[in-house]
Amino acid sequence: MTTLTDAPNDTPTLKLPPLQLGKLTIDTPVVLAPMAGVTNRAFRRLCREYGGGLFVTEMVTARALVERNPESLRIISHDPDEEIRSIQIYGVDPGTVRAAVRMVVDENLADHVDLNFGCPVPKVTRKGGGSALPWKTDLFTSIIEAATSEAAKGDIPLTVKIRTGIDKDHLTYLESAKIARDHGAAAVTLHARTAGQYYAGHSDWDAITTLREAMDDLPVLGNGDIFSAEDAINMVEQTGAAGVMVGRGCQGRPWIFGDLQAAFEGRADRFRPGVRKVADTVYRHGQLLTEFFEDEGKGMRDIRKHIAWYFKGYPVGGEIRSQLAQVPSLAVLRELLDQLDLDLPYPGDAAEGTRGRAGHPKKTHVPDGWLDNRVMSEAHREMIKAAELDISGG
Repeated sequence: MTTLTDAPNDTPTLKLPPLQLGKLTIDTPVVLAPMAGVTNRAFRRLCREYGGGLFVTEMVTARALVERNPESLRIISHDPDEEIRSIQIYGVDPGTVRAAVRMVVDENLADHVDLNFGCPVPKVTRKGGGSALPWKTDLFTSIIEAATSEAAKGDIPLTVKIRTGIDKDHLTYLESAKIARDHGAAAVTLHARTAGQYYAGHSDWDAITTLREAMDDLPVLGNGDIFSAEDAINMVEQTGAAGVMVGRGCQGRPWIFGDLQAAFEGRADRFRPGVRKVADTVYRHGQLLTEFFEDEGKGMRDIRKHIAWYFKGYPVGGEIRSQLAQVPSLAVLRELLDQLDLDLPYPGDAAEGTRGRAGHPKKTHVPDGWLDNRVMSEAHREMIKAAELDISGG
């Protein structure tokens, strides 16, 4: 059974207006963050069934999209009933990004496009890509101009996701957001960490406040450290953000979108699933993954990484967790899940809090001479072409 429960009377709520992105109205101002290997069509369906919002695909590189890479086309595929088809594109070359967005417009592949400038992965930043790219304002501006001009031809709202900067001494978010706004972006999402923080430490919500105050004419969405509806309410109340983006907080918890919708509609009810509901959701997730990949083996390999997230805090023994993490088929998945004590209730605080890997703060590697000035050199132009890899994050 679905365990939608009435929370205590002191459970915080906050009535928040819909998010307007160009011609699109997002009734629940919540965005599912693109996450590689997580936010595929299967997981997006689970999330949508619990609550409203904008549900973005995994990131796809502009080059792979233009080259019609089969896996990239699978990544941006949507279910027929996804009302707003949202995709995220990553690119480092203005011409390739322009071609990718033109393809989206001409072939009616999406209703919304997000550009990723938040990736902190070393193999990307050391070539000048990801969250290192906005430091070069000429390159960043060229990419934004190329993407927004093509998106405008199809009246498709385009948004931009950024981090606060490379490190505390090289912040870029204010200037980047202004460039995006001035070229017609519909909104900016700020993951309020530097690239050097990776996912460690605390998200700097004060930076979201600063950006929102500087961008009164552009919606600012806050991202970072939202692991519950209460976290989302606190962020919006503290920062004045127009909405929130949720990443790691929904891993193994598609029902968080039900909690968020309730909270932003002024309701105190929350989902508190017992083991039976979690087990049924895991099995359904496995079924949907099998359909998505059109291959049961691939579906089972993919569901394995979700097991620890789904059962975080639940009294499930180590042996069966290990077996679930090696599950070979849907039949075995069902068999193992049925061995759990399905009548166990929601474990409370043990299932709450941070999820996913945070990593550790680290020095961000950028190309030699990258930080000397804000303008690209010819050597850097040649180097950055190698930064367009199938790497996600932000």
